[in-house]
Amino acid sequence: MMASAICTPRLHLVARVRDLHKPLCSQIRVLTNVRAPQSRRRAPVPPRASGATIPEKFTVTTPLYYVNASPHMGSAYPTIAADVLSRFYRLNGSGVRFVTGTDEHGEKIELAATDRGLSPIEHCDALAGEYQSLWARLEIEYDSFVRTTQPKHERLVQTVLNRVWDKGDIYKANYKGWYCVGCEEYKDDGDMDDEHNCQIHRKPCEEREEENYFFKLSKYQQEIESLIEDNPEFVSPSSRRNEVLGWVKDGLRDFSISRASVPWGIPIGKDPSQTIYVWFDALNGYLSALYSDDEVELAEGASASDLQERGWPAAVHIIGKDILRFHAVYWPGMLMSAGLPLPKQVFGHGFLTKDGLKMGKSLGNVLDPVALVDGYGADAVRYYFMREVPFGQDGDFSEERFRNIVNANLANDVGNLLNRTLNLLKKNCDSQLPYSPADLPEDHVLRRAVLAQVPLVSQHYQGMRFHEACTAALVISGKGNQFMEEVAPWTGLKKGTDDEKEAAKQALVAVVEAVRVVAILLAPVTPALSRKIYEQLGLQFEGVQWAKDAAWAAGGLAKGHAVSSTPAPVFVRLEESP
Repeated sequence: MMASAICTPRLHLVARVRDLHKPLCSQIRVLTNVRAPQSRRRAPVPPRASGATIPEKFTVTTPLYYVNASPHMGSAYPTIAADVLSRFYRLNGSGVRFVTGTDEHGEKIELAATDRGLSPIEHCDALAGEYQSLWARLEIEYDSFVRTTQPKHERLVQTVLNRVWDKGDIYKANYKGWYCVGCEEYKDDGDMDDEHNCQIHRKPCEEREEENYFFKLSKYQQEIESLIEDNPEFVSPSSRRNEVLGWVKDGLRDFSISRASVPWGIPIGKDPSQTIYVWFDALNGYLSALYSDDEVELAEGASASDLQERGWPAAVHIIGKDILRFHAVYWPGMLMSAGLPLPKQVFGHGFLTKDGLKMGKSLGNVLDPVALVDGYGADAVRYYFMREVPFGQDGDFSEERFRNIVNANLANDVGNLLNRTLNLLKKNCDSQLPYSPADLPEDHVLRRAVLAQVPLVSQHYQGMRFHEACTAALVISGKGNQFMEEVAPWTGLKKGTDDEKEAAKQALVAVVEAVRVVAILLAPVTPALSRKIYEQLGLQFEGVQWAKDAAWAAGGLAKGHAVSSTPAPVFVRLEESP
């Protein structure tokens, strides 16, 4: 139903651009004040994000996806974002806990299983497998995949419910209203059109009346209102915060936490005739996910101190804006009642649209992520959605724009730059670096670019501005391409004087080092591409760290280092699907 060491000699030969219309010899100022390698001074490593502290622990969650139908791009999107965030913090040394999973109870699940001629658990097993398979295709590296039908989860839910019950926050009452099966919730008049159609699913709501158990959310009106007002980052982006604050100020109403007519769910221990409402059930998956499958007894205990040792509270819940009310209002109330810490942030991302409508299973206008990954590869899909859709805003998918953006940025700007540079090194330097990147002057255009962009990229990742992180990283490769065109090292290597040839070789070293840094900066978004770049540079990608490797001359390239003698494209251009 829940649809997160630089060595620096003084100077070697260096090319200085004077006039693009002059021959190479007039474009170069020869600098020969060279200090022996053993006398190199260490330059400072560029700082991390200004004013930011990398946390020791970082827990990010996605929604627990409702398994009424196969996964679609709308569910892959927040999972990619959560994976990007978790990879960034792992590179920075945080103890990351990345939680995802499936929400498997409720009326829609039972109906979907019946339509397929399966039992509910057979249906859930199959759909959970589809999600896990897709995550593998997309190179999603989660730490916990929780299913709400697991024993550890069911036991933890009962424990939390009992704590809330013992707090006096549960009561039984009759309720009559308009119910959306797709949302699994009763709708207010403002959430429907004049004909009682759900504004999200565009289907008629059903008028229902039944006796259920209710949670006293209204009891926590002041606490929740203060939480949102006093903590501007709790609900992000700001537009979502304003929306949530509006709901809260209108007055919180108690909500039903059970269903009498939905057998496919967790029975209430104190009254087995009713099952626990899917949202009270599923939200607790963020807690049960912190336990391994064989830790059933520990999950049943679920003390605040034990949960904190395991990574709770979450640094951020990444969710769709359509389930914001459950995460930013209901969930804090439940946790307050149960005496458990609150998540630090709820981030409501926008919708992926197609033909102007939210992409969703219930609307039948989904974009198949399996076909997209099979046709174009995981890195292309990951990059496009992180680069092209500002996180928090809506974004419309166009396959033509998808190919154009990915080809321009990854195939051309990064891939082609590295490939032509490695071919020049192969032809003129036997695929060995004639200089160390540390030999280049501190005011080298590419060295300056790296120094400037690395902290910016870090800031953008931490702020979940993934599109700006990608853009800031590619400033370096963009300057690399511009530098190559201005200096034209192929001309110096072929026709230049000895000094010009040496300057041209330095240019090649500068470019490969710049691309190496780009590989680190893009690693959270395009992990396969980054690995391939390191392989082509003759480096080991495993074990790279942001503080150690995302800096000039800090990644292992040195004079005499062998790069690939068989240069191959690290990213093949995308072609139109047949």
